[in-house]
Parts: sequence; C-alpha cells; structure tokens
Amino acid sequence: MSAGPDDSGDIRVLAVDDHRLLREALCELLEMYDGLTVVAQADDGPSGVRLAGLHRPDLVLLDVEMPGPGPLANLRGIRQAAPEARVVILTMHDDRQLIDSLLSAGAVGYLHKEVDREVLVSAIRSAMAGGTTMFLSRKASGAGPERRPAPADTLTLRERELMELVAQSMSNRQIGSRLGITEGTVKRHLRNIFDKLGATSRLDAVNRTFPSRRY
Repeated sequence: MSAGPDDSGDIRVLAVDDHRLLREALCELLEMYDGLTVVAQADDGPSGVRLAGLHRPDLVLLDVEMPGPGPLANLRGIRQAAPEARVVILTMHDDRQLIDSLLSAGAVGYLHKEVDREVLVSAIRSAMAGGTTMFLSRKASGAGPERRPAPADTLTLRERELMELVAQSMSNRQIGSRLGITEGTVKRHLRNIFDKLGATSRLDAVNRTFPSRRY
C-alpha cells in the first residue's frame, strides 16, 4: 500500500529532533492545521528509526545534527524502516554538499529552520503529492530582513478572548465548546494569531499577548 493520508484524510507526521522545546513547539504548530496529525516524536536518530517502523508515518521531519550515527545513516534507517514515508529535512545547516547527499539518499525536501510556518506546511503537502521543496536560510539566499511581528494590540476582541482560554491551558476542543465555535474555527483563529504575533508556540503566543503576566 502506498504512503498517504489515513482514513480520516490526515497526513501522519513523525518529528525527529533532539531539541525538545523546538520539537514540541513544531508539533504543536502542525496540530493547528487541518489534515495534519503528529503520530510520534523522537529525540535522536535510532529512536526515529524505531518509531518510523512502529508507526509507519506518511512523512518524517528529520533534523541533521543529533545524537546517533549521522544524518545519512538516520535517513537510510528511516527509509528502510518505513519505505513509503516521505522524508523532509528540517535543519539549521545550509551546507550544499550535505543537501545534495541527503537528497540523493532519498529526502524529498530540505528546509532551514527559519522557514515560515506556511512554507513548512506547504512543503509537507507538496511532499505527499510527489514534489520537492528547498528553502535555505535568508542569509544563504540573500533575502531581506524578516518582517517585524505585529504587536498584541492588533488582535481582535475575539482573538484576545480566545487567548485568555489558551492561557488557562484549555485544549482546542474545550475552547470551541466554551466559545460555541468548531474546533476547526479555533485552529483558524490560532493561525491568524500566530501570524500577527510571529509566535512559534501556544506559550509564546500567550506571552506575547499578555506581556505583563508570567506564564
């Protein structure tokens, strides 16, 4: 059976990165998008290979610099454990030789970690459709300065109301129930909030929305 979304239509993602906070923020971000489900997280190459074999994800987001045998060995191990999974490299490295070697070994995307969230999600969907996405750092690509995030006072009253509930550690489902909206609408509000604030996680968004509080 070929790799692809599960019966619910979701793309099943495995995230492999040894930076716990970054990995958890990444997974939290992906779960905000309809059609994406994180099925597992791993903090090193061997764990990534084991979980790839266990969960058979549709797509693996793989860091380069982690404990273990090295990026090429990790990539080959994952492809052997889950042959139908697409593998997208998500890293801080822009080394051209490394990029070429990983793409030659079967990776279908190479993204620098400063990539915008919409580009990341687009790359995941493109990989599942058979495409390849490359995104190098702004320094490497010669891009201009990053857009300054908008301040929290640009949030609408509804968005601030929603963030009050996020600050209470409510789930998307609980927030939807409290506000009388669907879980999908909650996710869309959160995406808009993240875009306005330049936030990378729910906690980051809360701290940017309520800078005078401590969370």
